[in-house]
Amino acid sequence: MNTEHLITMANQIGSFFASYPDADEAADEIASHIKRFWAPRMRTLLLAHVVQHDGDGLSPLVLVALERHRGMLAPMEKARA
Repeated sequence: MNTEHLITMANQIGSFFASYPDADEAADEIASHIKRFWAPRMRTLLLAHVVQHDGDGLSPLVLVALERHRGMLAPMEKARA
């Protein structure tokens, strides 16, 4: 998956939730949407972009959502037996 495409999709989600009157609620909803509908690999790539490139290209609201909810969005490693 191309990181630029993920950035575009994340910003589109952010644009939708930007209409919420409460910015904190909007950030929560962005993170929740990404958690529910994005594959773990997609979330991993987007979070890596935030760390490696300071979220370059992401809207400020999306960046806040990703930074605030990093723990929830990071895929958990499978337990090893």
